[in-house]
Amino acid sequence: MIKSRVLHYFQLSAPTLTMSLSVWLTLFAASWAISISPGPGAVASMSSGLRFGFKRGYWNAIGLAIGLAIQFVISVIGVGALLATSEMAFNIVKWAGVLYLIYLGYKQYRSPVAMIRLEQDSVQNTPTHKLVLQGILVNIMNPKGAIFLLAVIPQFLDLSKPLLIQYALIATTLCAVDLAVMAVYTGLAAKVMHLMRNPHHAARMNKFFGVLFILAALFMAGMGQKLG
Repeated sequence: MIKSRVLHYFQLSAPTLTMSLSVWLTLFAASWAISISPGPGAVASMSSGLRFGFKRGYWNAIGLAIGLAIQFVISVIGVGALLATSEMAFNIVKWAGVLYLIYLGYKQYRSPVAMIRLEQDSVQNTPTHKLVLQGILVNIMNPKGAIFLLAVIPQFLDLSKPLLIQYALIATTLCAVDLAVMAVYTGLAAKVMHLMRNPHHAARMNKFFGVLFILAALFMAGMGQKLG
C-alpha cells in the first residue's frame, strides 16, 4: 500500500502525468483573474512602487509570491479546511491579518512627507529583506487566501494522476502569474514617483494608499464574516 502511494506521487515517466493543455489554459486564465483582482497584494505592490520605484519596490512582490506559495502549501496540507470549519481559528488569523493591514495603512497615512522623500533619495539604503517580509506577511496573514485556494485547487486536479506534480504545476502557475501582475502594479505606481517631489502631491498619495490599506483590511474582514 505504501509503495503504491509513493509510485502514485513520483512516477515521473508515466505519460499520463502531465495536465492536459485545456485544463492548464483554464488554470492560467483563472490565475490572471485572481491576481488582477484588487486586494491587499495589489495595494502593497502599488505602495512599494510609489515609495521605492520599480527595482527596489518589486522585492515586495517577491515576498507576496512567497506568501502565496506558503498559502498554497497550507491549503494542500489541510489547514485551510481547519480555518474554514473552526470559527475560533478563522477569527484569530483573520483579525491578525486585518489588524496588520490597518497598522500598515495608519503608518503610511501618518507618515510625514519629509520621510517619504528621504526614502526615495536613499533607496539603496532600504533593506530589501524588509520589503520581502512585508509582502510575505500581507499574504499569509489573510486567512481568506487559504480558504480560497482550498476551493480553487481541486478544480484542476485529476485524482487518477500523481498529485504532487499537479500541485507543483498549479503552484508554479499561480506564483508566476502573480509575479507578472504585481510587476505591472509596481511599475505603474513607480511611474508617478515624480509627483512626490511636490509636498502636496506626496501627502495626498501617502494618505490615498494608507486609506487603501485600511479599506482592504475592512474588505477582508467583511469577506471573513460572509465565509463564516
